Amino acid sequence: MCYISSLQRQPFKIVSHGELAWLESQQLSTLPWLVHAFSTRRGGVSRAPCAGLNLGFTASDQRDRVEDNRRHFFSRLAGNDFELASVRQVHSSHSFVVTRHASGQADYQLPGSESQALPADPPAGDGMVTAEPGLLLTIRIADCMPLLLVDPRQRVVAAVHAGWRGALARIIEKAVGDMWRAFTCDPGKLIVALGPSIRACCYEVGEEVVDAFHGSFAQADSFFQKLPNAPEARSDRHTILFLTDYPPGHAPEHAPAARLDLAAVARHQLASAGVDPANISVADYCTSCRTDLFFSHRREGGGTGRQVAAIGIKPSPG
Repeated sequence: MCYISSLQRQPFKIVSHGELAWLESQQLSTLPWLVHAFSTRRGGVSRAPCAGLNLGFTASDQRDRVEDNRRHFFSRLAGNDFELASVRQVHSSHSFVVTRHASGQADYQLPGSESQALPADPPAGDGMVTAEPGLLLTIRIADCMPLLLVDPRQRVVAAVHAGWRGALARIIEKAVGDMWRAFTCDPGKLIVALGPSIRACCYEVGEEVVDAFHGSFAQADSFFQKLPNAPEARSDRHTILFLTDYPPGHAPEHAPAARLDLAAVARHQLASAGVDPANISVADYCTSCRTDLFFSHRREGGGTGRQVAAIGIKPSPG
């Protein structure tokens, strides 16, 4: 069966507020000073092909509908006491420390650098970390893996967006290092929640992706499930293709050769960075299998909507 249905045993819960619903980590929900969520597509005013709670601005949805969805969702989740922070996601290994400017807006800086003024557009990157109350870190997903990381002792939080290109660039491992570099967070004390994403049952990738991971990770065999009728290796498989139906980070450039397990990649990088495996939880949902609950770029096409993963420290910690 494509979708694993043993959801009653997983350490996540669905929280409903009226017509809206989102996922929360059971472990993170015990922290009274923390706000976090992995949104679903339930509720909202968007129409096909983004039907439901589309929280990402896409060419296939009207901006006013997305803005209405975002106001409704974020007010239900966090009230009006948070400033939203986001990055321009580019499937990279770049992450930023986010602080709050005197104006209330978010400022972004590279770990170890001087603070920068808020740019006209969010900076290009795929991770954020903050110790600032009142900032809600948000990333957009429609198959890629969202990760929320928390240091419960020092009250530091991070959000990471990881597709195969970002995972190959070690964005997950780097985010843990950035938390240590910026706030001396002990990796062994971090709590990490991996949200819904496309899973190995559906995530077919080409031979060039398999080769790339084998070139960077000694344990790469454990990241893949071989397809039964995968094509034999070809001498031209590394040819650069200029025409493709998929954006970078979402699909193979050549014929599918294997299925990639992003959760296995994430677990490996987290463990390599010093995170206790007992503190890592995975939401057992495949976005491609469960389009009743989530948007899926691979299953529904590029015009579909976006979920968000969000995390923040309450302005008045409990």
